[in-house]
Amino acid sequence: MKPDFDLLIIGGGSGGYAAARTAVAAGLRTAVIEGGAQVGGLCILRGCMPTKALLHAAEVLHMACHADTWGIQTGDVGFDWAAVLARKDRIIAEFADFRARQLADGRFVFIRDRARFRDPHTVELSHGRTLTAAHFVLSTGSVVSAPPLSALAEVGYLTSDEALSLPLPPRSLIVLGGGAVAVEFAQFFARFGVAVTLIQRSDRLLRDFDADAATVVENVFRRAGLKVLTGTRLTGAGRSAAGKFVEFEHAGQPMRVEAEEILFALGRSPATAGLDLDRAGVRTEQGRVVTDAGMRTSVPHIYAAGDCTGPHEIVHLAIQQGEIAVHNIVRPAAPRQMDYRLLTSVVFTDPAVAVVGLTEQAAQAQGVTFRAASYPFNDHGKSLIMEALDGFVKLLADPVSGEILGGACVGPLGGELIHEIVAAMHSRVTVHALATMPHYHPTLAEIWTYPAEELAEGIHPK
Repeated sequence: MKPDFDLLIIGGGSGGYAAARTAVAAGLRTAVIEGGAQVGGLCILRGCMPTKALLHAAEVLHMACHADTWGIQTGDVGFDWAAVLARKDRIIAEFADFRARQLADGRFVFIRDRARFRDPHTVELSHGRTLTAAHFVLSTGSVVSAPPLSALAEVGYLTSDEALSLPLPPRSLIVLGGGAVAVEFAQFFARFGVAVTLIQRSDRLLRDFDADAATVVENVFRRAGLKVLTGTRLTGAGRSAAGKFVEFEHAGQPMRVEAEEILFALGRSPATAGLDLDRAGVRTEQGRVVTDAGMRTSVPHIYAAGDCTGPHEIVHLAIQQGEIAVHNIVRPAAPRQMDYRLLTSVVFTDPAVAVVGLTEQAAQAQGVTFRAASYPFNDHGKSLIMEALDGFVKLLADPVSGEILGGACVGPLGGELIHEIVAAMHSRVTVHALATMPHYHPTLAEIWTYPAEELAEGIHPK
């Protein structure tokens, strides 16, 4: 029998919507099934957009409080917490409403329901209706991971979801974690007057970045009054007169920290529970949908995109994955694959941390030979004008050809500045070309020419 649809997409976030519009453009009879209470996906509703709206407010507050650095007199600076959240909510509502209109504009069938597989070609909706399809794309996103201690669940804690809409900031906060979510929220709350203690399991913050980047962030945090404890092991949690406490081992010694609230920021997990993927024969690893580079799962007609499959939970990659999945469904004779050579990561702290391509630790782990050079912002004209003195830029280059293999920016507007190196690497530019590329003075961007010049002087292509 002819299936109900050529393509069924489960999940209407960024990856799912990208797959849907690509499928419709290719002429596929398409449906999107979205079972969430809200429409829009993690990035719009609880991730990129709301967190960055709050972080920008915190940066404005921070600059106002330190305006005397530039000879500006502001008097007492305060904030209206409700107004801060209201602005964030207005922005997010606009994005979410636009995505909802896109999903419901009639180009494809949009179904608000939950789905689970009955067999490799059939899904059952929560009210019992069944739908069949020739192909599927799974794009169900992620959920906050379960805490490592059962005591945390008993005590209660905030997740990144709840932290976005607190009626009032807590007086004190324990942040568990040291990744992007943890450090962004830690700095945000600290700038709004919250006493923050950051507790990380590994020996430094931001363990996926090079140690020199993590060191800058840790130093800035400690200088701002945040308590940063790394190399820990959680052992317990409970309630106290101050509110809540966390017990852990640090440097071989038992420790206890108390605060009004705890923010659990130790990561997210694929949202695949309840899909009954085993009935479809789809292979998973710890809940993550396993795919090849063409986004095909272990079942040839089922593909996946976004956080439910990874390997990098970044919205622009989810979009690319959704597009590539549909391309490979439509044109199996001319398949495309994901290429993570230009993998870009940004942490929106102040200073920001941004990387593209290889880090030093990744290059060493992969056995890639390279030469590296860096240059500090505290010796750069525009950053001196801005009083943005923390951090550096760094380039990794092939020691023979000089091709740029990676770049890192820890400093002002790092998430923007890194895109010069994204563009350079996209075109396989060498450090020699970057060093001679005209840069306006004084700008932050011209700082890239200094490590490029250093590397170009020592690399002599044949």
